[in-house]
Amino acid sequence: MFGLAILFGCIVGFALGLTGGGGGVFAVPLLVYGLSVAPREAVGISLASVGGTAFFGTIPRLMRGEVELRTGLLFAIAGMMGAPLGTYLSTLIPEQALLMLFAILMLVVAYRMWAKARNPKIASGVCPTESIDERDRSVCQRDLDGKLRLTSKCARLLVIVGLMTGVLSGMFGVGGGFVIVPALVLFSGMAIHQAVGTSLFVIVLVSISGVTSHLAGGNVLPMEIAWQFLLGGFVGMWLGGMVAQRLKGPTLQKTFSIAVVLVAIFVIFRSTVS
Repeated sequence: MFGLAILFGCIVGFALGLTGGGGGVFAVPLLVYGLSVAPREAVGISLASVGGTAFFGTIPRLMRGEVELRTGLLFAIAGMMGAPLGTYLSTLIPEQALLMLFAILMLVVAYRMWAKARNPKIASGVCPTESIDERDRSVCQRDLDGKLRLTSKCARLLVIVGLMTGVLSGMFGVGGGFVIVPALVLFSGMAIHQAVGTSLFVIVLVSISGVTSHLAGGNVLPMEIAWQFLLGGFVGMWLGGMVAQRLKGPTLQKTFSIAVVLVAIFVIFRSTVS
């Protein structure tokens, strides 16, 4: 059990380091089906270990300037408000139904990321500006130097998406990274590598809120497994970060999508046969 928990934590950390999300997507199925942890306990372990691992990965990315703090803070504050609501909603849904909803959500996110990876303009995070004849009609736009125009409409959109991310985090124990990365790329036009760094920063703050609301709701957090997961996560984060630096943006997005689809299929299969 000890070695297996560390190995699974390493897988989760690798996913976080590679894509800036997906850690919780892998953590919950690994805990439930690999270590026989109850789904609700797995949510708490996932939030704690993913948040701690994300913190480890955020530091070097902050130093390299790969974290867009303004956008990240906006997302994080909204997400921290939504996490307690997600935790409450999870108590109203049967555990098997919760896992099925989780898998369906993963498939939707994977499809959206794959579709956008095939569009180089979106995948690179470069959006047309108003100085170009063919104007970008999206709510959030960027200048030619890549700086986000944080207008009131753009801020409202990011807050709404951040709230939804927080709800999903509290409900599924995912930290929200697998939603944050696509959201930053799709809605704010952020480059994928910068979205990875910003996502890790957001995950740290949202996970704190998620763990707090999880414990406040009377749920159990097995610390022994959480620490083992966290230890493995540090190693995986380091390895994933090195691989991510060698992959192009669209390739990284497609890798993320494929991994999420595989996990979703596995969760659906185990939920239907159990």
